[in-house]
Amino acid sequence: MSNKGKYYITTAIAYTSGKPHIGNTYEIILADAIARFRRQEGYDVFFMTGSDEHGQKIQIKAEEAGISPKELVDRNSGEIRRIWDLMDTSYDKFMRTTDADHEAQVQKIFKKLYDQGDIYKGTYEGWYCTSDEAFWTDSQLVDGRCPDCGRPVTRASEEAYFFRMSKYVDRLIEHIKSHPEFIQPVSRKNEMMNNFLLPGLQDLCVSRTSFSWGIPVTFDPKHVVYVWLDALTNYITGIGYDCDGNHSDRYKKYWPADLHLIGKDIIRFHTIYWPIFLMALGQPLPKQVFGHPWLLQADGKMSKSRGNVIYADDLVDIFGVDAVRYFVLHEMPFENDGVISWELMAERVNSDLANTMGNLVNRTISMANKYFGGLVEDKGLEEPVDRELKAYAAGTVQRVTDKMADLHVADAITEVFHLFRRSNKYIDETMPWALAKDADKQDRLATVLYNLVESIAIGASLLKSFMPSTADQILDQLNIGQIDYDRLSTFGNYPSGNRVTDHPQILFARLDLEETMVKVAEIEAGQKSLVPEAEEESDRADAVHVETREEISFDDFGKMQFVVGQVQSCEPVAKSKKLLCSQVAIGDRTVQIVSGIRKWYSAEEMVGKKVMVLLNLAPARLAGVLSEGMILCAEDAEGNVVLMSPEKDLPSGSEIS
Repeated sequence: MSNKGKYYITTAIAYTSGKPHIGNTYEIILADAIARFRRQEGYDVFFMTGSDEHGQKIQIKAEEAGISPKELVDRNSGEIRRIWDLMDTSYDKFMRTTDADHEAQVQKIFKKLYDQGDIYKGTYEGWYCTSDEAFWTDSQLVDGRCPDCGRPVTRASEEAYFFRMSKYVDRLIEHIKSHPEFIQPVSRKNEMMNNFLLPGLQDLCVSRTSFSWGIPVTFDPKHVVYVWLDALTNYITGIGYDCDGNHSDRYKKYWPADLHLIGKDIIRFHTIYWPIFLMALGQPLPKQVFGHPWLLQADGKMSKSRGNVIYADDLVDIFGVDAVRYFVLHEMPFENDGVISWELMAERVNSDLANTMGNLVNRTISMANKYFGGLVEDKGLEEPVDRELKAYAAGTVQRVTDKMADLHVADAITEVFHLFRRSNKYIDETMPWALAKDADKQDRLATVLYNLVESIAIGASLLKSFMPSTADQILDQLNIGQIDYDRLSTFGNYPSGNRVTDHPQILFARLDLEETMVKVAEIEAGQKSLVPEAEEESDRADAVHVETREEISFDDFGKMQFVVGQVQSCEPVAKSKKLLCSQVAIGDRTVQIVSGIRKWYSAEEMVGKKVMVLLNLAPARLAGVLSEGMILCAEDAEGNVVLMSPEKDLPSGSEIS
């Protein structure tokens, strides 16, 4: 296998405020698939993950639990690592921000930045989101809430140290322009440039005094280091960065990182704050930051009191590790959010894993045993249908490689399953059962089965990065090891004259949905039983507090004209980060409506939607754009917004009364 050099990949370190749900766990599985494939290609991979353990939220949760912050993070970090190990992830290091060597380096970094004038002392006045550990200005808030998570913010005023962000902003802008691959997907890059960098950066508050659970500033110990300055530096301290220049061999070998894999919600910290910190330290910037989309639950907001939080270990109990890995990798688009539910999981297990792949492997091995006692030989009786299969199988590695090069992981695993589907088609085309009935066609039958076994072996070798245990099971039943990456584009690696197992095993059994949902109900009931009654009541879906506004008369209400509209086109408003401008068909006319829903809906998503419109609202200009009505939305207690749509498909212009 060729040596392609080093490849350093990291995930965001998981926050230790609680047990990670499947949306959190998706990231480590995605990173693992990338790391495994890079190793298969011939790269010297170092894959690091870990846990983020400081901050105000941790201190608050520890106080609520009646334990010390260190006890809380020890427990939760252990749980995170247990889940990561359960999911068969091949990380090389799991680091913690409470590790002594990390804390020492963070203190030295803070002092270095202070000594060189990048950090100065001042007073912070502004808004703080405890959930995201993020500071916001008045202009950055969205409807008075955190623009990232939508939760309420609190006013903060305290002595603090600040980092001079403006000193490096032009340099960062130039780097992003000259390295178009630096921020992916491109939509994330555009968001960072247009919403943060080009308008200008304010200096960043990098210390706190209102809580104590953090790394103390050595020369001013009543201050603790801002959690994001602490957490981001793990990517270098975890591989041996030393602020005095005495870097480890590992750091010299692997830095800069080839890929920081993170959730789209923390892209700002990783593509603005982190590169600026590195510039100030005189260190190279990572080659790429990929802000992956979210894995959302089909039934809406997760809540323990509702029992609908989906955890990886619960999924594994019902479906198995590799089925969960397959689902989250296969169902996540490159840029848009994916959806998970128990029903969707069961459907994928039955259709893709049990039927497409499992049935192919089982019946191929069974036919080899039935017709030739397990002996697999290539008799060389090639026909056009064979050449087509061989070409497709041999070309699969390049198609997978191309997809993985651009981090289109869902498309890559789909290519592997395309090979399995093509192999199933080959069985229908060649009809081995018919060949078996003709004594003169035995060599032809042997050739067909050889081609099937070889195609499955190629598919299983490529599957290793995504479903490692399943790939091993398939290869074991074929009685062959994993085919080297460099040989996968050549058909014919399976040794002619080899034997498959005489006891083929079912890879994935088909699931009965009703039986599956009984198990799910037990899991949800268990979640509910662990929630105190007071918390359960406060977290009920119908417990949104509604303040009654000033009464209006029936005549006033009668003046409002509500109609059904259909969005014909939509685009972001250039001068706003929260507004979308939609052209909405109302019967035989089209009106232009500006809505503050950009955080929850993309312009592309809006096109074609049926919406409820307040039509006779007086026209107004929002961010300089004329709005001729209002699209109606609902908002929950946490500020999440959902479009109001008609229950049935009514034509545009239909009156709502």
